[in-house]
Amino acid sequence: MPLLGGRCVRYANLDYAATAPALRAVAERVERLLPLTGSVHRGAGIPSRAASTAYEAARDAVHRSIGGRPDEDVVVLVRNTTDATNLLARSVPAGAGDVVTLDVEHHATLLAWRGPAGHRVVPHAPTLAGTIERLEQALRARRTALVAITGASNVTGEVLPIARIAALAHAHGARVLVDAAQLLPHRSIDLAATGVDYVAFSGHKLYAPYGAGVLAGRRDWLEAAAPYLAGGGAVRDVTLDGTLWASGPARHEAGTPNLLGAVAIAEALHELEDLDAPDGGAATRDAHERALRRRLLDGLAGVPGVDPLAIWPDAPDAIGVVAFTVEGHEPGLVGAYLSAEHGIGVRDGRFCAHPLLRRLGTPSGALRASLGLGSRAEDADRLVAALRQLVTEGSRHVYARTASGWAPADDDRDEAAWLARAGLTIGAAGGAAAPCGD
Repeated sequence: MPLLGGRCVRYANLDYAATAPALRAVAERVERLLPLTGSVHRGAGIPSRAASTAYEAARDAVHRSIGGRPDEDVVVLVRNTTDATNLLARSVPAGAGDVVTLDVEHHATLLAWRGPAGHRVVPHAPTLAGTIERLEQALRARRTALVAITGASNVTGEVLPIARIAALAHAHGARVLVDAAQLLPHRSIDLAATGVDYVAFSGHKLYAPYGAGVLAGRRDWLEAAAPYLAGGGAVRDVTLDGTLWASGPARHEAGTPNLLGAVAIAEALHELEDLDAPDGGAATRDAHERALRRRLLDGLAGVPGVDPLAIWPDAPDAIGVVAFTVEGHEPGLVGAYLSAEHGIGVRDGRFCAHPLLRRLGTPSGALRASLGLGSRAEDADRLVAALRQLVTEGSRHVYARTASGWAPADDDRDEAAWLARAGLTIGAAGGAAAPCGD
């Protein structure tokens, strides 16, 4: 990774929560499939038949991996988590009751329900236990069709007790959707074991960034709902006066399916399952992530003016996501400094969770470091050291706010040459620095 002044360092990726790089096995699986790529369910040739087989095999694999209930749950392959929640929003039966969410949600789980149907937002309490109590009060207050919650906060990483919430919702006649976009890359989810009715997630956060996502869950609402998209593949018959729509997942998968995205998700889940196997690396993986998160939090605690964010002091579990602020420094400026002077990638902004950031007292945003399978102790240490340098000595270069965010005022990094190794170009070439070799 090129730095200001011509130096190069290994890139410290602390932005897994935004998009995780493809696992090697996922990329290799996609590469093996490419020579046989054909149109799914739309041809008699061998490539089309192979594509159709691979696509449906991927659907079946996802169903097994998430503990789908036989004959009850279906897997609809969509674009991403936002697509999945919007599909389910159009499938909640009219008159079935309100949709209830917490105010800690990502916009994908917060915005889809706004409209004619009843949508109630429950403000989180100072504790997780108190928040569950508030949720139960909301369920008692009025008829509810669906409780839509995150599995793990994309801001703080705190994990919600989804099995407990599912039982609570069912006791009041409601169903549960879990936004597992952040949870699933770190923890497995089992629909049958937890009682969760629907789950939504994205491939690009699951080490399968090939443009696909999943909505999986109870068949009946999806079968009865109007097709999400009108078009080829979602129909059985069309006349000039009417349409006979398909049943099953095809009803909501109009257009040519994303074969590579579906296969990538299935392969990623398979790889994570291998790590979860008794002779795999589940314990090591979990211990590794917990140790890194603890190391990062301990390091940040020693940097003056750095304040990690948390929703609940009694949250028993968290994935490898840590958000924080740096007193006296705008998040965007800190993010630009970390990248340009230290080769560290973090997320800055409001993380598509604006209401939560306001409740946490940081309406203008924060910084987020997120860990993944490829994270190292060195990455956490580099971030802590870089922040300590910033608050004690200041940045070594001048930064300016531009139309696209903060950037070095005099940027001599030759990003174009560095990216050219991957066949990429971004605008005009930068300065005269030599391209990085690694």
